[in-house]
Amino acid sequence: MKALADPTILFFAFGLLAGMVRSNLEIPPQIARFLSLYLLMALGLKGGFALAESGLGGEVLPSLLSAVALAFAVPAIGFVLLRRFLSGFDAAAIAATYGSVSAVTFITASQYLETRGLAFGGHMAAAMALMESPAIIMAVCFANALRQRASGAVGGGPAVLGTPTQPVPLRKILHESFTDGAQLLLLGGLAVGLITGEAGKAAMQPFSIDIFKGMLAFFLLDMGLQAARSLRDLRGTPPGLLLYAVLGPLSHAGLALLLALATGLSAGNATLLMVLAGSASYIAVPAVLRYALPEARPALYLGMSLGITFPLNILFGIPLYAAIAHTLIA
Repeated sequence: MKALADPTILFFAFGLLAGMVRSNLEIPPQIARFLSLYLLMALGLKGGFALAESGLGGEVLPSLLSAVALAFAVPAIGFVLLRRFLSGFDAAAIAATYGSVSAVTFITASQYLETRGLAFGGHMAAAMALMESPAIIMAVCFANALRQRASGAVGGGPAVLGTPTQPVPLRKILHESFTDGAQLLLLGGLAVGLITGEAGKAAMQPFSIDIFKGMLAFFLLDMGLQAARSLRDLRGTPPGLLLYAVLGPLSHAGLALLLALATGLSAGNATLLMVLAGSASYIAVPAVLRYALPEARPALYLGMSLGITFPLNILFGIPLYAAIAHTLIA
């Protein structure tokens, strides 16, 4: 219950309530966009300052390798499981959504740990950046394979009706994934913080530290409003998928915990690795999937990630992961 007493979490809960009662409260899209860019830039700077202080040794390499392993394992497992119940395109889209990460969930978890004086490494921001793209690339590969199979069926006879969508060039998806503005801003802030070190931290403290929590609270208010709207899109969704939106992230976080124990990560870094594995993208991945997988249903993968998984992680998942990691690793 202490987590729910945090002002940022309470503002999210307030936004969720306002959205559910269909209030006309709204954050203008341009302001919400600015807030998201600010949070990523500030997070990158804070991570860079921490890296400049701690260096690149210790847990940096094990953390990053664990993050990459999860970035490939989670969407692969998700696709194999979901393919039994859904069309291949929907399965690929949901697997990509849950195989990628939520920057806001990670930022909220970082603030949660900071508020409680729990140490973690600045390099975990880089781990988040590494986990963004592999799921998108895998989803496009899955979809292209499905399209080629459908194209072969069409050429061989009337087994499949209609003309399948042409395979999406992987080169274009790679370019969009690795040049995404938000991801570049995060990495740029990380580099600036690493280069400037303690002097940069003192100069940027009013920007990257003093107002950070207030800006996060304002942004989470908007996310609560959006989450409530996404819940309405899930009407008629099979109960099994709703269950996946709850149990899937918990399973992914459990896999991250096993990797953290195997590689000897600290409790704080293990918590953030669990948060990353247990989160689901609702901005970057859906934006790419609308172009790369037009056959998939956005209301399904976006509604699940933003309407169910995101609120559960913000309200309950983060404190749960932190408690488990600190109990097992402390």
